[in-house]
Amino acid sequence: MLIFHNPEHSLHAGRHEMFRGRLVPCHETPARLDHVLNELQRRPLGDLRTPGAPDRALLERIHTPRYLDFLARAWQDWIALDPAHAELDILPSVWPNPALRHDVAPLNFSAQVGLFTFDAGSPITAGTWSAAQAGAACAIDAARAVAAGSGSPRAAMALTRPPGHHAGADFYGGYCFLNNSALAAQALRDAGAARVAVVDVDYHHGNGTQSIFYERADVFTTSIHGDPRTEYPFYLGYADERGHGAGEGGNLNLPLPAGTGFDTWSAALQQALAAVQRHGAQALVVALGVDTFEGDPISRFTLGSPDYLRIGAALAALRLPTVFVMEGGYAVAEVGVNVANVLQGFLEAA
Repeated sequence: MLIFHNPEHSLHAGRHEMFRGRLVPCHETPARLDHVLNELQRRPLGDLRTPGAPDRALLERIHTPRYLDFLARAWQDWIALDPAHAELDILPSVWPNPALRHDVAPLNFSAQVGLFTFDAGSPITAGTWSAAQAGAACAIDAARAVAAGSGSPRAAMALTRPPGHHAGADFYGGYCFLNNSALAAQALRDAGAARVAVVDVDYHHGNGTQSIFYERADVFTTSIHGDPRTEYPFYLGYADERGHGAGEGGNLNLPLPAGTGFDTWSAALQQALAAVQRHGAQALVVALGVDTFEGDPISRFTLGSPDYLRIGAALAALRLPTVFVMEGGYAVAEVGVNVANVLQGFLEAA
């Protein structure tokens, strides 16, 4: 398996996020990826590679140019307001609700930040844009390698952070800025796969991925996640969201209650994989969050580390060219073991 890792991921290191009226240390830290890399050095499961330059044209197939331009200049604009801002991260203070206008980009910087985000938990730092671009390149290169038939089995991983599945066409949130899973799916489509499926196994619903493909018939999206009535991102991820227009029937959400264990979770996975087969997917993207782990500090499922071997084997049973994209997982000491277990289970079953 080819593993494209992000050499610039540590440039994004948020200091704080807002939680219940207080600034608290970020859960999404460089240590997450470092633990995975350390485990892959101990247990080599593939060839580690670095990505090339990000493909701007492909980025614009998934994200709007206006949004990409904002991300590219956000830190410079922040520092231009006051050089002392170099010691602070960018967090929003105002948002437009659905009754307000989104089509006009305001000149005020704080208003611009609010226009393009949906939470106060995703700080932009000096290195966010560089890290996010390199992560997008990992996803694109992994997908193109799989499409070209590189490696045996035809599988690759984008090992990167910040994660991506909460980022939409023109918004960020949930620690996510560029939607790496969506970019991988689009790269597979562009390389010739008529139909692609994205299976999101992160604890939190992949609202950005769903919204990007919601009206498209060529990319099927399915997500197994905590019930949005109680779990972030709250406002999307319900079972009645099936797609719209050309995408009708192309989205399957499988929300589960807090405390769900592996038996129930695994049954939902089998339901998702059966739907992928019915869709006729020719390639697969796995949005690989391991925050379903029983010790995760911001999630409430109870999967154990051995369960991730079984998840990998179940995904391999589809016998599809597969791209894994790193998403969440915040029990830092165990993230490396759990990610490696998914890859090992997949490779042993492939």
